[in-house]
This record gives sequence, C-alpha cells and structure tokens, in this order.
Amino acid sequence: MSAQQVLFDIPGPKARARHLVYGIVGSLVILGLLTIAALRMVEKGQFEAAKWTPFLESNTWTFYLLPGLIATLQAAAVAVVLSMVVGIGLAMLRMSDIRVVRWASGVFVEFFRAVPVLIMMIFTWQMLVKNPTIVSLMDSLGLSGSNATFIAVVVGLVLYNGSVICEVVRNGVGSLPGGQREAGLSVGLSPAQVRRSILVPQALTAMLPALVSQIVVITKDSALGYIITYPELLSRTRQLGSANANTLAAYLVAAVIFILINYAITKLAEWIEGRQRRKRRATPGGDAQTQNEEQAGQRAAGAGLGAQARAGG
Repeated sequence: MSAQQVLFDIPGPKARARHLVYGIVGSLVILGLLTIAALRMVEKGQFEAAKWTPFLESNTWTFYLLPGLIATLQAAAVAVVLSMVVGIGLAMLRMSDIRVVRWASGVFVEFFRAVPVLIMMIFTWQMLVKNPTIVSLMDSLGLSGSNATFIAVVVGLVLYNGSVICEVVRNGVGSLPGGQREAGLSVGLSPAQVRRSILVPQALTAMLPALVSQIVVITKDSALGYIITYPELLSRTRQLGSANANTLAAYLVAAVIFILINYAITKLAEWIEGRQRRKRRATPGGDAQTQNEEQAGQRAAGAGLGAQARAGG
C-alpha cells in the first residue's frame, strides 16, 4: 500500500471531474494574475532594453553575479556536507540504547528544528563579531572579516538542516522491514553495529528523495545570508539592481539562476538513484532489496506527512 493510499482514498469519477474543474479554474486565475502583473511591469518600463542590456556586459557577471553565485555555492556545499554528517550522527544518538543519550539528542534536535534559520545566523554572527574572546580567537586564526558571515551562515544552516536530516534518517530506519535488524543480530552483531552497518545505509538510499529536497532547501536558505551582509547571490543582485536601476530584472535573473541550480541538483540525484537501482538489480536478490527500500521510503514519507497533518490540525 502506497503512502498516497494511506493518507486519503482514491477519488472516484465525479471527484476527478471536480478536481479537473478546480485545476482549470485555478490555472486561469493564476494566468490572469500573471498577465496583470506583466502589464503593470510594461507600464513601469521594466521590459525596456535599457533594463536588460547590463546582463550582456561581462562586468555584470564578473563583478556581481558570478562572485555571488560562487559564495552561495561555497556556503551551500559546506553546509550540505556538515548537515549530512551532523544529521547521521544525531540519528545514531537518537537511536542509542542509552536513555540519557536519546533524551539529550532529542532535546537538541527538537530545539534547533523549532528555531528559524535566520535567527541562528544572526545570533552566531553577533557572537562572532561582538564577543571579545571569540573575536580575538578568530583574529589569531585569520578568520575575521567576511569569514565571520560565512561561518554564521554555515552554522545556521547546519544546526537546522542537520536536525531535520536526523529525523529523516531515523524515520527511514524505523520504516525498514524488521527482518533486517533480526538478521544482523542473528549473526552476532550488536544493536549499534546493526544500525551502523545495515539499517542506516539502507535508510539513506530509501530516503534519498527527502534528502535531495533538504539539499535544495539548504541551497535556497543560503540566500538568508544577505541579512548579515554575507556576499551571496541575493546580496550581489541587490547591489547590481541599485547600480543599474534595474532591481526587478536583476532579481528575475537571480531567480532563474536558483531554479537552474536546484533543477541540476534534482536531476543529479535522480541519476544517482537510478544508477544505484540498476546496480542492486544486477546482484542476486537485488530486486527484493530494491522493493523493500522503496516500500520503506513510502512508509516513512507517509509517516512524515501524517505527522505534519496532525501538527497542522
């Protein structure tokens, strides 16, 4: 049974026809709003050639967009790696056999899942630039100046997304067939070894779509760094718009760049997932393993959506 069937009944012919009408009406409304917005932009002269010609000049890319893009990718890449490490580590602690460790890690995860990323960035940045002890330590390490904003952005992203990834991995492990754990224990492995060697690797594969979604979130949330003056793409775009009096055009170009980045991440993940499935199917018993992991991913997704629905209610 799929996660979709668990969450709601499959609609009948009348319901499908009603949903089709709703979809058409909604699409027409959105199209109308976009048309009105485009006409207003034409009236304001936002589509004039003078607003867009700066993007044909090399200085626009070398001084504004490319440095901002590089800064965004640097912060996102470091945050993705550290978030995965922190998330897997926290998941192992939350599944520990020691009650105190489970409790402490649970408090940590729930706290940083609840605090907005921007607040964590601002708090970390204030600590780095206003605490005398930390400032002197950073000066001795040569990490003052713009490095403080980079560290603040990465710390904020890692604390939040690491906590979310922890829950993703934990739900993935909990959704695996019970026979996986029993088989590991039967060959003499300890519960911790079973989790580390058998359950967590399979959970990571089963929850790959959710992990990719979190990577996209990290990439987009790196734009919050402009609040603390980190020179990422959004900050550079604002400077470009102010310099050439084409703020709207600059933001539209930045939006397209973000869309292309996230689309590339999604396609790369789909390619990796497809390659892993082909490798597993080429091995004896690979089809059964693939089916188990797909079912585990569906059950974990259904559990996560159900929890969100209960929280919303």
